[in-house]
Amino acid sequence: MGLIRLLGEFRVWYYERAAGLKARRRFFSRMAARQVGSHGNDLSAAGPVRLTKDTHLGNNVNFNGLEVAGIGEVRIGDNFHSGKGCILLSDVHNYEGESLPYDSKTKACPITIGDNVWFGRNVMILGGVNIGNGAIIQAGSVVVSDIPDLGIAGGHPAKVFKTRDQSHYERLIEEKKFH
Repeated sequence: MGLIRLLGEFRVWYYERAAGLKARRRFFSRMAARQVGSHGNDLSAAGPVRLTKDTHLGNNVNFNGLEVAGIGEVRIGDNFHSGKGCILLSDVHNYEGESLPYDSKTKACPITIGDNVWFGRNVMILGGVNIGNGAIIQAGSVVVSDIPDLGIAGGHPAKVFKTRDQSHYERLIEEKKFH
């Protein structure tokens, strides 16, 4: 009897926790939608995100924690997923200005992220970077230059060390198999 009761209590706890997680995701997703300039369908945030009005999101965008900082425009395509702790810096200080080490002006540096892109945990993207469709950025990477379509990159600075299989990638798109 004790085991059955314990299993019943576990089941109640599990479903209450699952309901709480769904409510949390709904809350953070609504907060993310209010922060951006535009977004498509199925925006989902599992936790707090900080975005700007200069951020534009495609369909099926999933955040597990991401911050956009800066005055530059950020465009994120469809079927994007981020790990926790990701940062996109869309501007730079003016180090060629009227004072040292930099002056009070900042320069906008737009960031573009293609469709079907996945960032691991703690990825940092610097301003002016374009990340191609189907790219994967390894956890802990700092991206300072463009990543091509299907590129798998990692490190500091991030370098492409592999590419996705193009025929497999295209087949999954054709079959509309998106997570």
